Amino acid sequence: MPAYLIVLRTEPVRDEAAMVEYQRKTRETAPTVPLKPLVVHGTTIPLEGEAPDGVVMIEFASVEDAKAWYNSPDYQAALPHRLKAAGYQTFIVEGL
Repeated sequence: MPAYLIVLRTEPVRDEAAMVEYQRKTRETAPTVPLKPLVVHGTTIPLEGEAPDGVVMIEFASVEDAKAWYNSPDYQAALPHRLKAAGYQTFIVEGL
């Protein structure tokens, strides 16, 4: 069953250098499991409530694969830079 890792940026980027370093680190790492980016900060059209500052959605083959990628040493090395750059909510949703 597919799973979707969703990252909501809850505020504008406050540390551009940290964001640049996060993006560099994530581009340089090889995925540990197959993944498919579906949304990367596209235009957000709010229908109910306020839209987040940014949205990323990545498809994985399973919840286990999503967790494995998130917990991988390469991604964990990049993560502190994203968290320094802005506020986020991150979660996994099981697909159909």
